[in-house]
Amino acid sequence: MGDSYDAIVIGAGGAGMMCAATAGKRGRRVLLLDHAREPGRKILISGGGRCNFTNIHTAADRFLSDNPHFAKSALGRYPPEDFIALVDRHGIAWHEKTLGQLFCDGSARQIVAMLLDECAEGGVDLELGGSITEVDHSDGRYRVTFGDRRFEALSLVIASGGPSIPKMGATGFAYDLARRFGLKVVEPRPALVPLKLGPGEALFTSLSGVSTEVLARFGKAEFREAALFTHRGLSGPAILQISSYWRHGEAVGIDFLPAQPPGWLVAAKRTTPRASLRAALAGHLPARLAEALAERVAIAGELANLPDRTLTEAERQLADWRFSPSGTEGFAKAEVTAGGISTNDLSSRTMEARRTPGLYAIGEAVDVTGWLGGYNFQWAWASGYAAAQAL
Repeated sequence: MGDSYDAIVIGAGGAGMMCAATAGKRGRRVLLLDHAREPGRKILISGGGRCNFTNIHTAADRFLSDNPHFAKSALGRYPPEDFIALVDRHGIAWHEKTLGQLFCDGSARQIVAMLLDECAEGGVDLELGGSITEVDHSDGRYRVTFGDRRFEALSLVIASGGPSIPKMGATGFAYDLARRFGLKVVEPRPALVPLKLGPGEALFTSLSGVSTEVLARFGKAEFREAALFTHRGLSGPAILQISSYWRHGEAVGIDFLPAQPPGWLVAAKRTTPRASLRAALAGHLPARLAEALAERVAIAGELANLPDRTLTEAERQLADWRFSPSGTEGFAKAEVTAGGISTNDLSSRTMEARRTPGLYAIGEAVDVTGWLGGYNFQWAWASGYAAAQAL
């Protein structure tokens, strides 16, 4: 028999630390384990080192999952206001950027320190820098071998995330563990990730470094934010957002001029008749991009000499430019993982496995993926809190 706890939490990221701290402060004896030598490594690199720790516009419809309703319960019981209150209580200064995104004024390290302080207040035992070599369940207890030590508990919480950003130590361990206990796993895939363009889009890969506001579309999803051309393809917030919805082999639509009303090019013909299409585009877009688009549209001459129907067709093309990505830049560049432990096997209220009492899954390990901009951290806090209330 090893050291005994009420709960063992595997993974000292945002969700794991939140869960452990909350359960500890409820009087539970909690052990928090992580193979990394320091906790919260993804928190530390997030938001350019300032941690985009939540989004005030959090709602369940801003999360992807095979069950789009699953996140409602946890998000409803631990909203952004609750985490903001925690941040304020620890005296951490913060500010709102665009689109409801909240960042630390100082450093992401403040969020990690806050969560560690909360864990200490809850009497959580923290063990870092070891490998989990065995996990089993018998007689109503979970047993975990960590390094050369063995621990046991009534409950086990899977909080070890997904395989995005492997250089930070991320792995698919959570899925292996879930499958061992009979939980289904929705195929994991990179999300919030740059898209690669094939040889047919070589004209655009020459625009590396050019950025402009666009409206990116895939299916019913659309995002109006900046897009960035890279030497491999497309990135920037609008592209990262749409990548979570994109499916291989299908096209992404880009409106390069979302601020322009219908008929703007025909109107430009009236106001600047001697301008070329490139010049008309350069009035609204970076010069290099304007030149590349004009070359692709292949309309030569002054606007005054072009029929309105030709200009209307050019407008249509520019408002729904179709890119067929050859793939994504993979888990190495993905901010999060879509897919994961199936929500069909979990309680939305407690995050407990329906058919395996005492087993919980939270955070990125679960098939719930938020938009860019603090949503995934809010899911980490909310799902960790929900599980902790049931431990």
